[in-house]
Amino acid sequence: MALADARAILPDLHCFTADAAAEAATLAAITDWCRRFTPLAALDAPDGVMLDITGAAHLFGGEAKLLAEAETRLAAQGFTARAGLGPTPEAAWALARFGQKRLMPEGEDPLRWLGPLPLVALRLEEQILAELAQAGLRRIEDVLLRPRAPLTARFGIALFERLDAMFGRAKTPISPRFEVPSYLAERRYGEPISRRETIEMAILALAQELARLLLRHGEGARRLDLSLYGIDGRVRHIGAGTSRPLRDPRMIARLFHEKLEAACAIESEDDPLDAGFGFDVLRLSALSVECLDEEQANWIRPDENQDLADLIDRLGARLGLRRVTRLALIDRHWPEFAVACVPAAQTLPAPHPNPLPASGERELRPIRLLTRPEPIETIASVPDGPPVRFRWRRVLHEIAAIEGPERIASEWWKNVDLTRDYFCAEDLEGRRFWLFREGLYETECARPRWFMHGLFA
Repeated sequence: MALADARAILPDLHCFTADAAAEAATLAAITDWCRRFTPLAALDAPDGVMLDITGAAHLFGGEAKLLAEAETRLAAQGFTARAGLGPTPEAAWALARFGQKRLMPEGEDPLRWLGPLPLVALRLEEQILAELAQAGLRRIEDVLLRPRAPLTARFGIALFERLDAMFGRAKTPISPRFEVPSYLAERRYGEPISRRETIEMAILALAQELARLLLRHGEGARRLDLSLYGIDGRVRHIGAGTSRPLRDPRMIARLFHEKLEAACAIESEDDPLDAGFGFDVLRLSALSVECLDEEQANWIRPDENQDLADLIDRLGARLGLRRVTRLALIDRHWPEFAVACVPAAQTLPAPHPNPLPASGERELRPIRLLTRPEPIETIASVPDGPPVRFRWRRVLHEIAAIEGPERIASEWWKNVDLTRDYFCAEDLEGRRFWLFREGLYETECARPRWFMHGLFA
């Protein structure tokens, strides 16, 4: 009714502006909280959450106790909820909203439970519902007891599509809002826990359970998620990544310890978890896994790669794995593009085909490469010959010895850049430079330019 009419009936009526974004955020938070019952939780906008509790009801003492616990806990948070359980998502939706008995026992005749429900439980369009009402069809059993062909011709195929989905003759999947983990370990507490030391001990126990699952299947975790469910309805998620497949419980617990330490440093608080009234459910999930075969440990010489991987993981837990980088060789012609910074947690590339120089040999490429080549002024004895002196950053250098050229051209499929001739030059003071001439004389350009690109040790 109109607001003026409503206030005429109830003068003390309180009105609030609807906020669709806030309502959607609240429903998303409720969906996240409902994952305490099953990892398969999907949004059912605008006012519902769909849960697939297959194989999870026994953890709560049966289906009836699970429904009662869900309603009771949501009521304690200030939400009025009605839960229904059925063999299909459509049946559960209808029972939760229109069923007097909202728990359909397994093996019962669906028509007995769903037949008395009104046709609005099929979620049909209002026009179709009005036409069905004019024909005297108001309940689901009224439609099921009549021939299908005449009703389909009059009201459309959507009517029986919804009926087939409700009675399980057609499959309707749900789309979980969160990624379903490959493996998970969970612990529930009769009394909520809030102390950080207790939570870290619980994380270690969960890591040991998760490691046993991973070991049984010969896999290791690459992405981990710790979910802490508070009794006040809040859910805290802490994610961690690894640089290699991992199933060492102590290392997994160490990663989350580093996460909490980093949160303490950023938030300047003693309790970065903000436990509030405490957590009663802790769940450790492996979101991404890879094959990890057993390896023979070397007890004589420690594994340096393992120590490096542990260091990368610990730094990544504090700073973020994308902030911990390493240099990777790229198959490009230009030297400035042949090396790039990539996350250190990525899989290491194959060894470069060019071996490093042995001890005492002269290196072919400089240790220090300038970010961008810098132009220099040169003086040469002949136009297309190497320089005898050059000026770089306002300093004049006399060349005592020079070696080259090493010609580097652009990729043949691009052929847009000028050819480079690289020289290794040494001045009178023993400093060595890596110079190049851009452009072939009288072929690609009339006057080639010279650049400084790197410095040798």
